[in-house]
Amino acid sequence: MKKLTIPVFLLFPFLLVAQISNDMMPMLNIHKQSIGLEEPVAEKVPYEMEIHGDTRVDDYYWMRLSDEQKNASTPDEATQKVLDYIGKENQYTSEAMSHLDPLKESLFEEIKARIKQTDLSVPYKYHGYYYITRYNEGQEYPLYTRKRGSLTSDEEIMLDVNELAKDYDFYTVGGRNVSPNNTLLAYGEDTLSRRIYTIRFKNIRTGEMLEDRIENTTGSVVWANDNKTVFYTRKDEALRAYKIFKHKLGTDASEDVEVYHEADETFRTFVYKTKSDKYIVIGSGATLSNEYRIINADTPDAEFTLFHPRERKLEYGIKHYGDQWYILTNKDGATNFKLMKTPESATDAANWVDVIPHREEVLLEGIDIFKDYMVLSERENATTYIQIRPWDGSEPHHIAFTETAYSVYTSVNPEFDTDELRIAYTSLTTPNTTYDYNMQSRTLDLKKQQEVIGDFKPENYHSERVMVKARDGVMVPMSIVYRKDFRKNGTQPVLLYGYGSYGYSIDPYFSSVRLSLLDRGFAFAIAHIRGGQEMGRQWYEDGKYLKKKNTFTDFIDCGKYLVENEYADTGHLYAMGGSAGGLLMGAVMNMAPDMWNGVIAAVPFVDVVTTMLDESIPLTTGEFDEWGNPKDETYYHYMKSYSPYDNVEAKDYPSTLITTGYFDSQVQYWEPLKWIARLRELKTDDNPLLLHCQMGTGHSGSSGRFERLKETALEYAYLLDRAGRASME
Repeated sequence: MKKLTIPVFLLFPFLLVAQISNDMMPMLNIHKQSIGLEEPVAEKVPYEMEIHGDTRVDDYYWMRLSDEQKNASTPDEATQKVLDYIGKENQYTSEAMSHLDPLKESLFEEIKARIKQTDLSVPYKYHGYYYITRYNEGQEYPLYTRKRGSLTSDEEIMLDVNELAKDYDFYTVGGRNVSPNNTLLAYGEDTLSRRIYTIRFKNIRTGEMLEDRIENTTGSVVWANDNKTVFYTRKDEALRAYKIFKHKLGTDASEDVEVYHEADETFRTFVYKTKSDKYIVIGSGATLSNEYRIINADTPDAEFTLFHPRERKLEYGIKHYGDQWYILTNKDGATNFKLMKTPESATDAANWVDVIPHREEVLLEGIDIFKDYMVLSERENATTYIQIRPWDGSEPHHIAFTETAYSVYTSVNPEFDTDELRIAYTSLTTPNTTYDYNMQSRTLDLKKQQEVIGDFKPENYHSERVMVKARDGVMVPMSIVYRKDFRKNGTQPVLLYGYGSYGYSIDPYFSSVRLSLLDRGFAFAIAHIRGGQEMGRQWYEDGKYLKKKNTFTDFIDCGKYLVENEYADTGHLYAMGGSAGGLLMGAVMNMAPDMWNGVIAAVPFVDVVTTMLDESIPLTTGEFDEWGNPKDETYYHYMKSYSPYDNVEAKDYPSTLITTGYFDSQVQYWEPLKWIARLRELKTDDNPLLLHCQMGTGHSGSSGRFERLKETALEYAYLLDRAGRASME
């Protein structure tokens, strides 16, 4: 519901632009008095909600529609009323930004021109085939292909998504999985942007589509070793993954056998196959607890056996190797997690023994297993590391990199018996780079670096990592990038980005899209605020539950640092966040409205209390361990004290661009819609409020690789206009 969607910064001609101070730029800012437009006014229909002796009145509750209403062929009266209001908001935004239409088009073409249109991924090998994702010039969607045995072999096109998507406004493929005998492809397709997939099957060698269709799934299957049995996950009405089914090819999905039902509404279930291909694993997970069941992949009709029963606050994940299971867990108070192991035949926690003990300063985020090596993904002081540990007991080592702020992580590594580790590397100035690292010779082989079309030169940009002292004394990391001719004299605009939830770390990453801001004089900063895991697991714990406000104050303090140290013009600091980062935007607007000259809130989770009290809304129940359950009075009052929607007041607010999708399944469209209505009702300033609702998309926006750039062009045009830089070419 509120989980992160990374913004479309991660893609893309380089414009050499002279730095021009704000007082030299013509001001074309959107301003409701100057444009003479009539803002939409939402009808007020009081709706009372009472709990814990406290009554809240929501005048815009009527904007909520059910899925049935949204999907009906003919809208009922209530639906039409909502559609009419959304139409007014979209029309207002279109007219208010109409003077920026040439800039939006220019930005779109500029960003698009940086993309290498005919491109392909670095091939990876699995079960004797090299798998490749390929894009053709001018096409929105990829082709998924493979080559048998050698990269010089003939190409087999498994899926041409351009062909599959041609009849849909939205189309995405998920969960591609090839059968063990390399003949059949299973994949999921979503045509509604609700992340509800229909599973299809295709014979890759003949091109024939099988008749089997499985509706209402998470989109992926797991193949048993018999090449005819698959396991998959279904969703309930609240879009929670709650049941695992077994399907035999050639049978109707109505005959599928339910093999597991996750009855606890705070848990979600999933299924996967171990890298060893020996086991099929059913997992159940909540924020603070896990549980697994296993069967041998050779015997798909066997009963699943419990690995270890769930315990409150016991988190663990399992990997199989040889005759052992390796367990990444927080058992015994291992806040930053440790690695344990246990025999195949004795999986209960009583038999687990330490392999890598808990380390106070290092967060152990994951492991990859190979025949001769174990690979650890670690994090220390807001930096990611990869450690190689040979099984023969010889000295472990880290892969070395020299930049001060970067991201490195393991990539696609399905092969077991290999010395080559596929890794991905990026920084704020280094395009996304793929290496094969030889774990024996300790050498890096550059396989591909994202090509930025045009005159982009990394040496024209500078990135840095600073530590910001928060108001409670905690040091908060912040990563910053700008052109080297950027002047730190308090005259430049800065865009500050943040997220800060679910333990999701926003690491430094390159974006060719972002160049369109940097080349026009912006700096871009990422506030690594509490609520993520940049500084270890405790960083997450200190930004959730009854400590959630640390996330907001950290972000505000990072903004103050940028102004006080003259990165930013005091009148040109901008903020952006999406989903749970949209909650962050709403909170900092309430707490420090005068800091921001403009805010972009993408698919923002802003109606915290109402949503978390409604368990019929997709994904709500699984969120209780993140935000707390407002049925508990303590959590209710704390949530209410920061919920952006509940804390809108009669005061000045910054100009804000809000984006949403009508079919969003994670943050329902009515949250941003109600929020802008209440802001319009109560705010005392003339700063423009703009909402753009995409009527055919959901949480992640448009599905095509170019179409989604139009959304980014809209956001950048807004920022450049607010900064007085809309005319810079």
